[in-house]
Amino acid sequence: MIAHSVDDPLYYLHNFRQVLGWVAQRYHDLLDESEHTFLIAFERLPQPAQALLVRMVMRKGELFRTDKLTYAEIGDSHSALRPLVDLGWICERAPLTLEQLFALLRKDELAACFAAQLARPRAAKADLLLQLQALQLEPRPLSQWFAGFDVKVIHWRLQPLCDRLRLLFFGNLYQDWSDFVLADTGVLRFEKVPFSDDSRALRKRAEVDLAMALHHCAERLEQGEAPATLLAELDGLHSDNPWLARRRSRLLFSVGQHCERLAEWELALAVYEQSRHPEARIRQVRVHERSEQWSRAHTLAEQMASAPANPLETQALARMLPRLARKLGGPPTPRRRAGAVTLLELELPAEMAALGVERAVQEHLAQEGGSVHYVENTLFNSLFGLLCWEPIFAPVTGAFFHPFQSAPQDLHDADFRERRSALFDSCLGRLDDASHGELIRACYQAKYGLQSPFVFWSMLPAELLELALSCLPAMHLKQCFLRLLQDIRNNRTGMPDLIQFWPEQGSYRMIEVKGPGDRLQDNQLRWIEFCREHGLPVTVCHVRWAAVQA
Repeated sequence: MIAHSVDDPLYYLHNFRQVLGWVAQRYHDLLDESEHTFLIAFERLPQPAQALLVRMVMRKGELFRTDKLTYAEIGDSHSALRPLVDLGWICERAPLTLEQLFALLRKDELAACFAAQLARPRAAKADLLLQLQALQLEPRPLSQWFAGFDVKVIHWRLQPLCDRLRLLFFGNLYQDWSDFVLADTGVLRFEKVPFSDDSRALRKRAEVDLAMALHHCAERLEQGEAPATLLAELDGLHSDNPWLARRRSRLLFSVGQHCERLAEWELALAVYEQSRHPEARIRQVRVHERSEQWSRAHTLAEQMASAPANPLETQALARMLPRLARKLGGPPTPRRRAGAVTLLELELPAEMAALGVERAVQEHLAQEGGSVHYVENTLFNSLFGLLCWEPIFAPVTGAFFHPFQSAPQDLHDADFRERRSALFDSCLGRLDDASHGELIRACYQAKYGLQSPFVFWSMLPAELLELALSCLPAMHLKQCFLRLLQDIRNNRTGMPDLIQFWPEQGSYRMIEVKGPGDRLQDNQLRWIEFCREHGLPVTVCHVRWAAVQA
C-alpha cells in the first residue's frame, strides 16, 4: 500500500481508492453485481463527488444534513452531491421517523418545527421528544415535517455495500479508515507480509454474507435483543471457514453470558454446549451451580476433571469440586496445597502510597541494590516476540490478508504453533546453543516500532533488553516461551509486576506486588506455580503502609 501524507487534503480519497483497488484485484470473484457496478461507477465520478462520498462513508450513520457536508477541498457540496443523486446512491426525500428527526435537528429548530404541537416548548430536548411521541406521528420527508426549512437531509444508501468492501479488505468490521491515517502519520507501522492467492479471509461469496450476518447479530446482542431470537438465526450460520467458526464461537459465548444475566439457565447451557470458547465448559458448570442444580454441576465437573482442556479449567475445577461436594452433603475435601512461595513483607512510609504500590516497592528495592524495573506482562512477552518474530509473521495460509494486521488471524488457535512448527523449533533452538541474544538484538534493531502482538517497544528500552539477556538464563526463557505457546490467550498475562536484576552476579528475581487488601488473581497463581515448578525465582511482596505519626 502507498502511504499518503495527511497534508494532502484528499488523503482519505486516495486511501479509499487503494482499498477499492485491493478488493477488486484480490476478491474479484466474490463480488456481486451491485459491488462490481459500484467499483466501475465510482471510477467515473468527478473527483468532488468521489471525495464527498468517502466523507460520508467515514462518518457515522446514513443521514446527513447538507449544511454539515461542507469541506474546503471539495468545494460546492450541492454540485458534488448531484452525480450521487443521479445514480440513486443518495436520496434527497427520505422518510424520517420522529426519532431520526430529533437526532438531526437542534432544539431551537425542533421548537420552531413543532410550535403548534408542543405544550412545553422550553422543555429539554428529551422531554420534547416524549411529548411528540405520544402523538404517534408517521415518518415523512423533512420538507413535510418542517416546511420552509432551508436545510436538506440526505440519505446515503450504500453504507451496507461499503461495509462489505471494508470487511473484505480488513477481514473484520472493527477496523476502519482511521487505520490508514495512523499508518500515514507513522503512528502505527506494520510488518510487511507477502500475500498469496491463499491469503484471503473469505473464499466464497456465501462466506461474505455469513460474516456480515454474524456482525449484525453481534450488534443486535449489544442492543439487547432477546437471546432466543438471535440463537434461531445463529443456528443457520455455520461454516467450515476457521476464521468464521471462531467468530461464531465467540458470539455464542457472549450470547451465553447474556442468558446468564437474564437467569435463562437452560438456554445458557444449550448455547455453551455449542461454543468452542476455552471458558465455555467451565461456564456450564457455573450455570448448573448458579441454578442450584448441584448434582448435575458435580457430575459435569468430575467428567471435566478427568480430562481438563487447559490449565484454566484445572484451576477452576480445583475450587469447584470441593464446594460442590459440600453442597451434596459430602465430607469436606481438603484442597491441594499450593507450593511454597517466597514471601516479602514490607512496611513502607504512608506518603509513598501516592506513588502506587508497585512504584513504591520498586523505589524501596532499588535502594537495596540491583536494578529494579516495572515490567508486568511486557518483558517475557517482548523477548518471545523478538526471538520468534519470523514464525509469528510467517505468511501461513489464511493468517494475513491485509497490510494493517498487527497479528496473525490464527494467533489463538490450538494449532497456531503446529502450523509453524519448523520455524518455531528453529527459533527456540537458539536458546539451546545460547545464540538467542544475537537473534533478539538483531530483531530489535531491524523491527523497532513495528506493531506486534507480543513486543511492547515503549516498555523495552535497550538498557533493559541488555540486562534481561545478561541475567535471564536461556533455559528459564525457554520454559516461559513453551508455556506461552501452550495457550497464548491465557498465558500471556499474570506475570509478576517487577523484575530485579543483579548484573554482577548475572542473577534476577521476579516480584509480584500486593497492596493492603489485594489478593493474587487466578492467572497470577498459575504463573507463580509454574515458576515454582521450573525453578524460576519469584517472590510475592505484601505491602502495608506505616501509620502516620501524630
